[in-house]
Amino acid sequence: MTDELGEVIVEAIRNGTYLKVTAVHVATGTEATAVGPAHEPRAVERLAVAKLRRVLAGR
Repeated sequence: MTDELGEVIVEAIRNGTYLKVTAVHVATGTEATAVGPAHEPRAVERLAVAKLRRVLAGR
């Protein structure tokens, strides 16, 4: 995934009915994680990336 943040790696791990998505900013190694329903993977991914943006903005 690449956008105004630069390169971001997104990893998703399913655990039953839940999905854990971690977004990693490649340039800084900063991570943000979101957990949500496994049947909404794109929504959980958007949440993880939004959290990553907030974390990077606060630096």
